[in-house]
Amino acid sequence: MRAWPTVGAALLLVAGCTSSAEPERAPRASQPAASPPAWTEPANYTYVVERRCEGKESLGVYRVTVAGGEVASIERTDGRTAAGEEEIEVPTLGGLMELAQTAADDGGQMTTSADPADGHPVRIAFDVSEDQSNEDNTCFVIADYAPK
Repeated sequence: MRAWPTVGAALLLVAGCTSSAEPERAPRASQPAASPPAWTEPANYTYVVERRCEGKESLGVYRVTVAGGEVASIERTDGRTAAGEEEIEVPTLGGLMELAQTAADDGGQMTTSADPADGHPVRIAFDVSEDQSNEDNTCFVIADYAPK
């Protein structure tokens, strides 16, 4: 019966040789991406918006200043002029979201993306054309959002 302690010691030595220095970690379960927080539009902020749908040429880049919940100034920053196109009046971010929601309410398509950190919109697109072929999409890409 003295063989059992020897076998046990041999098993411990073999087990010790095959174990790694770091404990094995269980694979992480895939967790769904968290939804961005709900965004509340501040009264005062600035943002840059580009009228551009994916894969298409830019139709203008604008710096927008919002004060007291209203657009206080719009500056075209891409160095271009609105030759052959109508210059737009860019609304507040809340106004852009309302335009997209109105398009959806009227049977159009609407897609939005939000910043994962604070929930402000970073991309807004809508299409109210009859065929909804994405040829007549209106798209806005938002950058440099800065609440004041």
